[in-house]
Amino acid sequence: MLLTSSAYFFFLVAVFLLYWPLARFRVVGLAVILFANYFFYAKWDVFYLALIPISSTIDFVLGGMIHRAKDPARRKLLVTLSVLLNLGLLVAFKYMPFFLENWAKLAGTDFPKWNWTFSLGISFYAFQSLTYTIDIYRKDAKPTTSLLAYLSAVSFFPTTLAGPITRVSTLLPQLEKTSRTLDAADGGRALFLIGLGLMKKMLIADYLAENLVNRVFDFPALYSGAEVLTGVYAFAVQLYYDFSGYSDVAIGSALLLGLKLPPNFNAPYSATNIADFWRRWHISLSNWLRDYLYFSLPGQRGKYWPYINLIVTMAIGGFWHGPSWTFLIWGLLHGVALAVVRLFDVRRGKADHKLPTVVRTFFTVQYVCFAWIFFRSPSLEAGWKILRRIASLTVSFDNVSAGLWIVLAIAILGHYIKKEWFDWTQTGFGRVPFYLQAMALMLLAIAIQYVAATGSAPFIYTKF
Repeated sequence: MLLTSSAYFFFLVAVFLLYWPLARFRVVGLAVILFANYFFYAKWDVFYLALIPISSTIDFVLGGMIHRAKDPARRKLLVTLSVLLNLGLLVAFKYMPFFLENWAKLAGTDFPKWNWTFSLGISFYAFQSLTYTIDIYRKDAKPTTSLLAYLSAVSFFPTTLAGPITRVSTLLPQLEKTSRTLDAADGGRALFLIGLGLMKKMLIADYLAENLVNRVFDFPALYSGAEVLTGVYAFAVQLYYDFSGYSDVAIGSALLLGLKLPPNFNAPYSATNIADFWRRWHISLSNWLRDYLYFSLPGQRGKYWPYINLIVTMAIGGFWHGPSWTFLIWGLLHGVALAVVRLFDVRRGKADHKLPTVVRTFFTVQYVCFAWIFFRSPSLEAGWKILRRIASLTVSFDNVSAGLWIVLAIAILGHYIKKEWFDWTQTGFGRVPFYLQAMALMLLAIAIQYVAATGSAPFIYTKF
């Protein structure tokens, strides 16, 4: 059930109408959310109805045991079990075919068949679940006594497919509140974000993908070097509008149920270096990698280890996106860039920048787009083909339509719009009468029907 499908919005409306009349009864309200979560998982595969409750319950029990344990060794053993449980889920249901295939190549044997992979990736679930036990181990949070609240938080359906990765400790207090209401301002903001997310995804991201990006990355030899380069830039824009569009829909869906999720994007292509980029792009993942992986690695006070740890962290972050060497290369490129930025800051100071901001932003975007080539390419060989085609320096734009230039221009301008203007628009939408909000969403639906007539493709990040 994709977040752009009509089925999802019927489901969301049904949950909304069922939840709020019962929300004043805390246990019943939690039961409604938990039922919605598991129903959402079951729509992808009924196997999740066993996997998610069992693994979640184990983490819930481990969290309580970690909190009660006094012996440091016992606490470390318990949190290690939680880490192994969640990483084991990732290996078994996502990465095992990759490991078996590469082992078979090295051993010169046939590739063993592995059937335990499923259409819905559990990367976001595993990372979100780990926040609970690790926070308790670090004494940054206390365990909840309500299994129902925990199960509802760790499997919250808007975050299932592609985040934002939300700390369980931030969702639990919201779910456990006894008096919860949805005021008009939050309701209007929720509808605005859902509408904005659909517009980003279906009117911009899908249009760019279908009219240039997919063709260029599938058959680069059929396009000039300039067209391939345009396709790379278009993919950078497509990915931002696709993923930020999903985040908007997810945040808006949660807000309709009175729950606030963390922001996930902040104009990432305005970044002045790679470190700044990761403070703006996929913020929830950046924070997770920093707080739960980077700071857990040894040698933080060493002379060289912090740089090595940055590279290791981003390599793991890249590989988390999928079982492919291309994701690992993408992560390594960002890790090396982050290490270089750190080295520059240490040696010259963060304020010692001679280049103008616009120049630093320009070069940062070029590097990010270069790395996106490997992120998007199905194989390393395909990535090198893209680079070789760009290096041919052939110039022709016969395959780039006027409509695509217009959509690309609108998308770029939309990305760089001032935050104050965005906030003003969002607040203004929330203040208009409900029937006008509904009319605006209806007009948007009509526009999507005519402009995106080919239908919506799955969100890119749902496969991770």
